[in-house]
Amino acid sequence: MTLPLNQILCGGCVELLYTLPEKCVDLIFADPPYNLQLQNPLHRPNMSKVDAVDDDWDQFVSFDAYDSFTRNWLSACKRVLKPNGTIWVIGSYHNIFRVGTILQDLGFWLLNDVIWVKSNPMPNFRRVRFTNAHETLIWASTGKGAKYTFNHHAMKGLNDDLQMRSDWWLIPLATGKERGKDAHGEKAHATQKPEALLYRVILSATQPGDVVLDPFFGSGTSGVVAKRLHRHWLGT
Repeated sequence: MTLPLNQILCGGCVELLYTLPEKCVDLIFADPPYNLQLQNPLHRPNMSKVDAVDDDWDQFVSFDAYDSFTRNWLSACKRVLKPNGTIWVIGSYHNIFRVGTILQDLGFWLLNDVIWVKSNPMPNFRRVRFTNAHETLIWASTGKGAKYTFNHHAMKGLNDDLQMRSDWWLIPLATGKERGKDAHGEKAHATQKPEALLYRVILSATQPGDVVLDPFFGSGTSGVVAKRLHRHWLGT
């Protein structure tokens, strides 16, 4: 089968991943549903409604259901990842610890957890918790002892010639012209990630000509950045 490079495949991500050849992609960036478990609408102190993540794709009946979903898509990803490839998964406190456990259960080897510190996080409007000002990315190889790409010097070049740390400070949310909008001027996707974040992820762990797979393609930021960096991309 010829790999459908630089295309969006429409349908369920797990089913589509099993139509691809085994060991065919170099990097996977996954931004799965966070299972935020929102029960009621959120309002600001002035009672205006917050445009929160309440889409159907983020609704799960239980933790067991979410874990089963996570195990299924991660298993499908492991099948298509090259032996020297790596996977990045981003999440919040709602899901990232469950994802990390399942990654290890499936034989992935955790290389780093990276903290994306936001310069403009959404406040905690109820003032009953700390502001959620960061998200966590897990970077993992296919297994213990597996070789993988890490462009150490490129990362230093983005960090004043110092070794880049695992806390990525003050990358803002996708806003302004970068933010995808629908025909009505509303956000096209609830959880669009900033291009600067994807730039670091893809540059750090791939070479020009490599294939970047995003099983939760969403707003397509990973494809935009992969193309800019002369990598091939594939979205489901």
